[in-house]
Parts: sequence; structure tokens; C-alpha cells
Amino acid sequence: MDPHRRRGVHGYSTAGTWSRLAWRAAEMAIEIGTALPKDAVHALWRGRTLRRLEAGRDPQLQARSVALFVHYSATGRVSEMVLRQVHLLAEEGFAVVFITMADSIAESDWRAVRDVAALVAHRRNFGRDFGAWHDLIDEARQRWPEAEELMLVNDSMLGPIRCPRLDFAALRQGGAGLFGLTESLQGGPHLQSYLLLARGRAAVDDLARFLTAFRPSQSKWLVVKRGELRLARWMRTRGHRVAALFGYQRLLDAALSDPAELAQLSGSHPLLREIEALPPRERAALLQAHPLNPTQHLWVALVRKLGFPFLKTELVRRNPGQLPNVDTWPTLVPQDAPCPATVIRAHLESLDSSVR
Repeated sequence: MDPHRRRGVHGYSTAGTWSRLAWRAAEMAIEIGTALPKDAVHALWRGRTLRRLEAGRDPQLQARSVALFVHYSATGRVSEMVLRQVHLLAEEGFAVVFITMADSIAESDWRAVRDVAALVAHRRNFGRDFGAWHDLIDEARQRWPEAEELMLVNDSMLGPIRCPRLDFAALRQGGAGLFGLTESLQGGPHLQSYLLLARGRAAVDDLARFLTAFRPSQSKWLVVKRGELRLARWMRTRGHRVAALFGYQRLLDAALSDPAELAQLSGSHPLLREIEALPPRERAALLQAHPLNPTQHLWVALVRKLGFPFLKTELVRRNPGQLPNVDTWPTLVPQDAPCPATVIRAHLESLDSSVR
């Protein structure tokens, strides 16, 4: 499929209707037009975005596993859910570089993060997660030159709602390469960038090169295009294995084999209204021709069938695709979850109207 047609299918699959797609296209054009002058100012500043940098109470300079964790909060607070996510990474053996893009951060929260993170950074809110990773990758490489694992992660996911230790172990069992939790075919096959893990010195080196060369922008669309959509392809051309733990085909197989999941799908997109009446082979062909966003359109199957440990913040807060049954998300969170529904609700209440 040629790139222009692929982008059209991607947009329609995400938007759900042609009128909604046209509205989103107009929003994107306005967003890019608004961002370009800010990008020019950023270039004049020579990318100076770092406001504060401080080592954690344990700098973990001998670590071989490093995680760059990006945080944003309009209130400047670090929620209990985010702290639990940082603790989880530290318990998995990562030296965590905590990068906040809040306008300001409460000093008590800064200290709480320093208690568990190896390095804490405060930077101007520019360039989104890839911009933050771009800014801190050289610092991380200088502090941990022997790192054999490099994780990129942000706080755009709610949870974990299930213990993810087996998932981390499975990622690590993949050997050398670049790995993610989920992959999307929208806009071309790529790993979704809320959590990525490079393993092996060669993969870590090449991921660092990619981040160093990345051109930050205030435009979300340009960041996605230059970052998430390009990264997996770039790593493959460098000879690295690229794979997702919860692969798209595996997810489709789980969703299409369950009547309850088919019913959920039929209400999630105009193209899928008659999917329950189609023969199995035609169902699979339809979802290959019009790929869906795994963490949004297929979120129920991800959690209920495959045991996925997170929920997408944007889905729960905004539900941009107007998907059915999103308000039932608490029923999928076990009472003994690492982040129970009460902790997740408190995190959601701490956010403003902007969603990364």
C-alpha cells in the first residue's frame, strides 16, 4: 500500500467516520501550523530545555539497566500511581532517570522521586516524550556507559493493574533487539512507544543514536511521525530484531475467537458493525485491511484475554474513538492490583484537560 493511502486508512480506522477524519485532519494542520514558530524559537535557544538535574539518593552508577521515565502533570504533583511505576522499574533492576515536564514540581514530590530514582531531571515541556528522551540520552550514556538495557517509558498508561513481572521477564527473554508491549499497524508497522526496551550493547547504542538525531517539535503529529512511526523501521534497517510481546496478530486471534469480544468490536467502529455475521476468514481480513489501535479499540481483549497490565490514559479520560463500555474499566482492575482502581482514580483526578 502506498504511503498516502496507508495514511488515509490509518486516519479512517482511528476516527471512525469520514467527517470525524476531516475534522481531525483540520486539527492536525492547525496544530502543525501553531507548532512551527515554537520550533523555530526552540532552535534559536539551541534546544536549552533543562531546568534542574539532581542525582538520586542512590545514583546506581554501576547499573547495567537504565530506564528514561517521562512524567507530566499540570499541577506539578507526582501521583501515587506514578511513584509505584517508578518503584516497579527500580525493583526490576533499572536505574531510573525521572524526567518531569511539569511547569513546576512540588519539592516534597521531588524528594520522594529522588528516594527511588537514580537521576531526576526537570525540563521545559517541549517535544513530548521523544523530546525528553532526546535531551537526557547523552547524560544517561555518560553516567552508565556500560548499559546493556535501555528502557524508554512514559506515564501515559494507567496501572499496572496486574503484576507485570512476567511481562518484563518475557521481554528480557527475547534476547538482543528492540521490544515493546504492543505494536500497531496504523501508519505502518511500529512499536507503541509508551514502553520500549532495547537489549544488548549494539541495540542500546543504535537507540541512543536515534534519540540523539531526533528533531523535537511542539507538534504531537510531527513527534509521532519522526519518533514512534520511524523508530522500529530504523532499528530493523540496522539489523536488530524488533518485536512486541502482545503482537497485533496474537491480539486479533484472541479477540476474534471470543463472542463477547466480537460484540465489543462490533460497537467500536462503523466498519465493524456486521463483523459478527462475517465468516472467520473475512473477519480477520477486515481487521488486517483496517488496522485498529490495540490499546484503544482492542483494549478489552488486551486486558481480559491476554492479561495486559495497563490501561491507556487517553482512552479512559477522553475516549477519542467514542468506544463502548469504556466507563466499565474499574471492573477489569482486581482488588489486589499493584495499582487498584482507587489509586488510578486519584491519578486521573490530578490531571488537567491535556492528554499526552
